[in-house]
Order: sequence, then structure tokens, then C-alpha cells
Amino acid sequence: MTQEQQKQEQQVSNTPATIMLVDDHPLFRKGLQQLIEMEDDLAVISQYSNGTDAISGALKDDPDLIILDLNMQGIDGLETVKQMRLQGVTARIIMLTVSDNDEDVIAAITNGADGYLLKDMEPEDIVVNIKQAVTGRMAISERLTETLATALRRPNKKSENPLDGLTSRELEILKLIAKGMSNKLIARELDISDGTVKVHVKHVLKKLSFRSRVEAAVWMVDQNS
Repeated sequence: MTQEQQKQEQQVSNTPATIMLVDDHPLFRKGLQQLIEMEDDLAVISQYSNGTDAISGALKDDPDLIILDLNMQGIDGLETVKQMRLQGVTARIIMLTVSDNDEDVIAAITNGADGYLLKDMEPEDIVVNIKQAVTGRMAISERLTETLATALRRPNKKSENPLDGLTSRELEILKLIAKGMSNKLIARELDISDGTVKVHVKHVLKKLSFRSRVEAAVWMVDQNS
């Protein structure tokens, strides 16, 4: 996202971005909540300790961003994000975990996560990445960037002309997603409601068989390179 887009994003709404926390460690959730709420433009609106409650909570709360642990009792983070996407959750989702395993990173993104952060990051770096995720940019721990880039830029095995199945509006929105624009900024750009943008994004991801806007954005950039 360019500096101009960031300025426009700030002008779209003065209300804080809403965040949902999902982690089975109460002490960590409390610390993360306190860290986030030191920022005027971020607000934690709900917390869950397991994947099952988080899935229904995401549909009910409709947050802008979900911060999700990978290793939890019961349904783990990978299955949770997968089910969220299957059930139509359009919020950005970033994993916040202790695992720096390459396979976990790739699995998280391909199953619908929009970012992957490590719990051993400096607190201020976590906040910076959360803000990036809220505004539509990739949130990824620095040492995992190369792993993720290699995985996402794999050869395209989808249909020869996948864009043919999109409407002109959906294609327009996909191009704006590829520029790193958030739903709010896309809505302003196209003079439509946030809700309408969410519906279009959901259709785009479904038609192209992607689980997250990050996958769609990287793929679209590759098509134009």
C-alpha cells in the first residue's frame, strides 16, 4: 500500500479496527490485549480460547482482523482458519504462534491465513504487523518471508483462463486487492458499501479457488508480471 493509500485509509473511518483474539493461554491473550489497546486505532472486541467457539464467534462478531494461535487443544489453528473460510468469514486472519516450521507457514497461508507472526517477536514489531494486516498488507515475520514467497509463487495449476469466470466488477476488485487495498478503501474507490465489497471478495476467492486475499493478490501480481 502506498503512502497516499494509507492516508486515504485513515480518512475513510476514524473508528478503531476491530480485532478478535483466539488463543488457549489466558495470560497471553491478556498481555496481547493490553498491547493492542495501547493503540488508539485498534480495539479488541472479543476473545476465544478454542477453535470451535472462535468459528461461530467470527461469524457473529464480524471483526476486521482475527489473531489466531496455531497450536490449541481441540481444533488447532490450521483447521480453525480452514473452517472459518469455508463458512464465509471474510476478516483478515493472521497466525501468531511459536512455530517457525516451514510446513506450518505454508499450510496456514494455503488454508486461508493472511499472515504469519512469531510470538518471540518484539512487542512493537507485533503491533506494526497487526496494523499492516488491518490495512490489507501481508503480515509476516521477517525470517519467514523467503519461505512464504517461494511457496506462494509456485507454478499456477489452475484453469488456463481463470479470470474469464469473474464479472467485470469482481475483476476490478481483484485488481484493487492486488494493490493491497482494504475493503474500506475499495468501497470508497468504487463508491459501494463495505458489505458489497465483502460479498464480491468472497465470490472472487471462491471462483479462483483461493482461501485468502493474500493468495489472490500474489497470484494476480504474478499474472501481470
